[in-house]
Amino acid sequence: MKIEVIDTGYFYADGGAMFGAIPKSAWKKRYPCDEHNTCILAIRSLLITDKEKIILVDTGINHNYLNKLSWYRFFNLTNLEDKLLKRGIRAEDVTDVVLTHLHFDHCGNLSFPHARYRISRKQWENLANPHPLEASSVFTQDILPLEKKGSLCLVESTTSLTSQISLELFDGHSPGQIVPFISTPGQHFIYAGDVIPLSCHVSPEWISAYDLSAGQSYNEKIRLLEKAIQHNSAVIYAHDAYTTCSTIKKIHSFYKPNHNFINITKTRP
Repeated sequence: MKIEVIDTGYFYADGGAMFGAIPKSAWKKRYPCDEHNTCILAIRSLLITDKEKIILVDTGINHNYLNKLSWYRFFNLTNLEDKLLKRGIRAEDVTDVVLTHLHFDHCGNLSFPHARYRISRKQWENLANPHPLEASSVFTQDILPLEKKGSLCLVESTTSLTSQISLELFDGHSPGQIVPFISTPGQHFIYAGDVIPLSCHVSPEWISAYDLSAGQSYNEKIRLLEKAIQHNSAVIYAHDAYTTCSTIKKIHSFYKPNHNFINITKTRP
């Protein structure tokens, strides 16, 4: 099995929104911002291939919505299908797409005709009536046709996608986010999605203002971190433009990224 991180572009998000109650004097030491107090975030997908399956986790942003979302100042955008073609993979070859949740920056490319799309039942039901705090991040017109096409597979609880990949559900940021846990002979990986979007969000109390429930986010983060420590898993961060993944250290009751193990580091985009 081969695992690849694919970045399809970047955007700017307000630092205050990304770090919630944490003061700028603290978070700016861990994550850079510009003179407008905005931080660069990656738009990240995960490609997993083995002898039988070609799996995508999250599919980036739909470029048709850029004008509606112009305040995010997107840049260096590329097409996910083009990135796959460079790896010898056509859209028709993708067998499975896992959407961690249905916000615009995670589910924008749904043009894989033979794929089974895995979405949590909570997210699917939330699609009909999203909370007002997240409604502007949800575009239903691309997602609803998946049911009519018969390509939708709803995840209701922990399930196995393959013998090496399990899908678990986490709340907080949005109801029923899917988190893939991937086991390879040499290393375990966790694609944390927006449960832990940046490496500095490993600190449980560092909770984004975009999260619907701060209390749930805190508890769910600890649940994920304990699983990561148990298997010495590398946590893949969905939006960190500088650190793609790291293992986790626990010192007494404090959690921190283990920067002695970083699979891929990135310079400033």
